[in-house]
Amino acid sequence: MAINRKDFFRDATLKICGSLNIEKALWHCLLYIRAFLPACQMSLHIYNRKTGVAEIIAHATATDYKALSVKLPLSEKGRKQVLEQRLLRIRNIPRGADDPVAAPTLKYLGSLDVAILVMDLVIESEFLGIVGVHGIPGIQFNSEHEKLLAMLNEPFAIALSNSLRYRKLQEFKDILVDSNRYLKNELRRIAGVDVIGGSFGLRGVMDLVRQVAPLESPVLLIGETGVGKELIASTIHNQSLRRKGPFIKVNCGAIPEGLMDSELFGHEKGAFTGAFSRKTGRFERAHGGTLFLDEIGELSPEVQVRLLRVLQEKEFERVGGTEMIRTDIRIISATHRDLDNLLLTGRFRYDLYYRLNVFPIIIPPLRSRISDIPSLVQHFIQKKCLEMKMSSMPSLAENALEQLLSHSWPGNVRELENTVERALILSQGAPLTFAEIIASQTDLDHFRDILHKAVAPPEELLSLDKAMARHIQKALAISKGKVEGKGGAAEFLKINPRTLRHRMKKIGVPFGRTAKISQ
Repeated sequence: MAINRKDFFRDATLKICGSLNIEKALWHCLLYIRAFLPACQMSLHIYNRKTGVAEIIAHATATDYKALSVKLPLSEKGRKQVLEQRLLRIRNIPRGADDPVAAPTLKYLGSLDVAILVMDLVIESEFLGIVGVHGIPGIQFNSEHEKLLAMLNEPFAIALSNSLRYRKLQEFKDILVDSNRYLKNELRRIAGVDVIGGSFGLRGVMDLVRQVAPLESPVLLIGETGVGKELIASTIHNQSLRRKGPFIKVNCGAIPEGLMDSELFGHEKGAFTGAFSRKTGRFERAHGGTLFLDEIGELSPEVQVRLLRVLQEKEFERVGGTEMIRTDIRIISATHRDLDNLLLTGRFRYDLYYRLNVFPIIIPPLRSRISDIPSLVQHFIQKKCLEMKMSSMPSLAENALEQLLSHSWPGNVRELENTVERALILSQGAPLTFAEIIASQTDLDHFRDILHKAVAPPEELLSLDKAMARHIQKALAISKGKVEGKGGAAEFLKINPRTLRHRMKKIGVPFGRTAKISQ
């Protein structure tokens, strides 16, 4: 039968270039050329000459087609033959099993005992891949079949090039989608939009956050170390009308007292030794936004006075400066200390406390909201796997969650995060287990308790007056109530008798031989 080569080329090209899915285009082409060549299957391959690996990317039969990614390394003999056949565009292989280059892929496709036409796909002198036409058992390909297939070199090369670029584009798209998802999660985490446990253990906290966030009222966050006070503070800021302004954090416990004024209010050039240039303080940087004063209970009384003045007057001067700077900020403070006790002992000012404690929010410890642990664990696993660049995310071992739920978590969410990270390091890809980690942490906590008890004073610290009264009473006991003269309490204490009597009267210590001596 005479073949119109122009019609063949046109029709076959339309089949080959008719779909972005190369496997589907390959199938359409097979169904068409079966009328001209004794073909029952077709396959597309790419070959990496550096690694010697052939990859099957598409396969079609008379009834089916599919995309593949089957990588098969060639033998040394096969790799050598590839180099020797670089100038041969088409190879007619009578039996696939006898060819060291074609045999590995044909074995996978079940075509070892049939003839095969193999054509290198080259465009602009660039080798792209290989197309294979698998014959019908018992029938060989002839030179006319080779010429017909050779006509399709350029259409197949263009189709394969487009397919590879499309596949690469899809890979980049997937990477972009994953990166975008990760970025959004990170931004959500940093911004505090997605608070883990906001619908369960922290529901009450989040209700208060939603109520106070749109206002300008100062907020005091109270909770143990590691419960997530900074996250709640950033959530308040990002749900407030100041969300477009800065969110500036100050860790009051981490800044030395001598540098506190400079950190908070800034300094002018030459204000003190080492001040080589003007520095903008945290209050000035937070203008129009929110200032988060973390660990507010660690401030010294002197700094508390200066902070109170700024909060009252809404203005301050840089250290060494004379210009008064106005500030428009919202204050969110946080502490793990018992401020009521600090107030009673005089270590925290009442007037500053009332300025900061307008809207207190108590954040419960993790042991009081164990319903949040499963969500937190999954969150930390995802986060740490990304940070550690792990290729896959391990699952939890059996009873692992029960181990976590039974722990008391004295270090709260921060301890849980560190526990998950350590488990990921130790897992080596195996399911995560926490029994040994939690046991070692418990032993360490127990050791710390023992050490604390060993170095702790046997009794509470006394006030200076009480300690002085007890010391004077011991001296009076030794002197049998005698205050002055030889063998008197004043002699033992090396103090003027009149001064001693005045001090005893002031702190309420009775004196005289008939007084009751407290041992």
